[in-house]
Amino acid sequence: GLVSSSVKRMIQPGFTAQEIVASGKGAVINPWHEAAPADAAHTLDLLADADLSAIADRPWELLSQGERQRVLICRALMANPRLLILDEPCSGLDPVARRRFLEYLEQTAARPDDPPMVLVTHHVEEITPAFTHALVLKQGRVLASGPLDQVMRADLLSDAFGETLGLERSPTGRWRLVEE
Repeated sequence: GLVSSSVKRMIQPGFTAQEIVASGKGAVINPWHEAAPADAAHTLDLLADADLSAIADRPWELLSQGERQRVLICRALMANPRLLILDEPCSGLDPVARRRFLEYLEQTAARPDDPPMVLVTHHVEEITPAFTHALVLKQGRVLASGPLDQVMRADLLSDAFGETLGLERSPTGRWRLVEE
């Protein structure tokens, strides 16, 4: 399952959150038919799990950026993927919406029936304890890969970003870049 700004840009206004989630079953962007009753029920369950029941009938253009991101995750989960790829999912979120979205990712990762997630990000503070491994790239080449504790190093990130950086990890397991 893919959650990306490229998918978000293709959704036409007027479709409701529920219709967008239901469209994920067939990997359709803008649905042209109503969902089967069982699929409609599953859609409502996914929206409830994402704390979005109240916006099920709200049109796409009236959703906040954070609501849109969670709707797109529900849409991806609708197809029961074996892997969920999140491409810069916090892009455009204000600090509060980003914190709430990352909390939602933690909850999603903790559910045993949901697929493993891959997070693509340039922001180390978005790497929550739900993620266990990292792949650091520079100009399309792998600088390092492996468990977070081995890969999340100031020297590697400094090389990747082309500037001297410091790195801290909080007691809660969250990362933060610091100036050197």
